[in-house]
Amino acid sequence: MAVFEGAGVAIVTPMKANGEVNFDKFAEILDFQIANGTDSIIVCGTTGESSTLTHEEHIECIRFAVQHVKGRVPVVAGTGSNCTETAIYLSRHARDDGADAVLLVTPYYNKATQKGLIGHFTAVANAIDIPVILYNVPSRTGCNILPETAAYMGKNVENIVGIKEASGNIKQIVQLAHACEGALDIYSGNDDHIVPVLSLGGKGVISVLSNVAPRQTHDIVAKYMAGDTKGSLELQLKYLPLIEALFSEVNPIPAKAAMNMMGMDVGEPRMPLTPMEEAHAEVLRAELEKVGLL
Repeated sequence: MAVFEGAGVAIVTPMKANGEVNFDKFAEILDFQIANGTDSIIVCGTTGESSTLTHEEHIECIRFAVQHVKGRVPVVAGTGSNCTETAIYLSRHARDDGADAVLLVTPYYNKATQKGLIGHFTAVANAIDIPVILYNVPSRTGCNILPETAAYMGKNVENIVGIKEASGNIKQIVQLAHACEGALDIYSGNDDHIVPVLSLGGKGVISVLSNVAPRQTHDIVAKYMAGDTKGSLELQLKYLPLIEALFSEVNPIPAKAAMNMMGMDVGEPRMPLTPMEEAHAEVLRAELEKVGLL
């Protein structure tokens, strides 16, 4: 059984003006997501600025999300690191605090070999007893999980059950679906590829768009799964300009800017990320208005 099917939100981590995590606001946006049909909460991922959270903040954010969500939807904890021991440490904490699964990004900067990736992910998976979703995003990590590598892990490591594929390479995702033979649940890691990945047997999306349009992102997947492929595609294409605006600067700069425009007051990203450039913000605001989110 998949950890979740549908649209999981790669949720932002709201910050106060002084840079601290805003847990009161975090509770509000978790409730907003669940009330609007989000199928899973993915906390402390790329969009959640995990790279600039301290270990203590990272653990606290996961614990808080699990406790606040209270089983209403699955909570997937981003616990990846470029250090295998750190990934094990964070994953064990997530397990102990009740996360339903962990999301493990490829080790960044190290540029591990495919053999190294198998060793890294297997070591983390063997250290916990909850499901593992791999996260392939080579544009940010400089490291690509090849289809045959992912398939090997899906077939040989019991609790490696899924992969968030954010390579942006449709050919690679086709090859992944072929190699896995159903051994891994595939989730789109790109909002503009939801329908293409579903057409390859994907289970859904781990989404940035869901931060501002949770119901609509849920519906893209739900319509497809219900057989309404035309309606699903229409929604995918309708939101494409907004998706492009949400990635006009590095994620999560635009996502936080959009949420602030919508009155959610999630604060600014932490350095080294900076507030959105005004020219890009104007385009983002216009796209939010076009789809009725402002």
